[in-house]
Amino acid sequence: MVVKCIIIDDEPLAIELIKDHISKFSNFEVIGTCQNAIEGLEMLKNNHVDLMFLDIQMPTLTGIEFLRSISNPPKVVFTTAYREYAVESYELEVVDYLLKPISFDRFFKAINKFQKSIEVPEKSDSITPAEKGDEKDFISVNVNKKHYRIKFEDILYAESLKDYVRIHTARLTITTKEKISEFEKMLPDYFLRTHRSYIVNLNEISAYTSQDIEIGDIEIPIGISYKQEVFKALKR
Repeated sequence: MVVKCIIIDDEPLAIELIKDHISKFSNFEVIGTCQNAIEGLEMLKNNHVDLMFLDIQMPTLTGIEFLRSISNPPKVVFTTAYREYAVESYELEVVDYLLKPISFDRFFKAINKFQKSIEVPEKSDSITPAEKGDEKDFISVNVNKKHYRIKFEDILYAESLKDYVRIHTARLTITTKEKISEFEKMLPDYFLRTHRSYIVNLNEISAYTSQDIEIGDIEIPIGISYKQEVFKALKR
């Protein structure tokens, strides 16, 4: 597999350094470079991108604002001279956070993190969906060799923990190894993705605002890129 990369940075020297680092990996290819988020958006629209090296401090739109504004982004490595954005970047589930000037040793570790993030592990913990045309009203979740049957209607919401999903019901909370995007495909149509990290049961919503959804005492954020679909579903 050739990993398609783009670099978005307003510093030409930073772009050249990252390109030089990438060139040392035979299965990585830089398909484009951009000096701002607007150019980056066009690049993403017109190309398949696996990994994006994204500067944070850029004119017009910061890297963090840019990443928050796009749906289904590729894997991201932040590249910046500023330490203070590290916590916020972690919330965006980026692969790594590299401080400039970026040494090759540190860059190598980021590439390793990326490769581990795309590996398909042999799962001891897994979720088994109902087959198409099947009338099952539950999913089977295997956690540490113990099998749980969870009725769809009992699920209040689910949250992403990077490569894991935490499923919340009124009785119990179960964490299993599964991407939230794959988990979403297993659910009936009364479940709704409200955020990169959250899926909710529409039947369990007790209240909502322009910023979040309430399920009992739990407040679940509404992501900027999900707002239109969320409010359309809530007004049905």
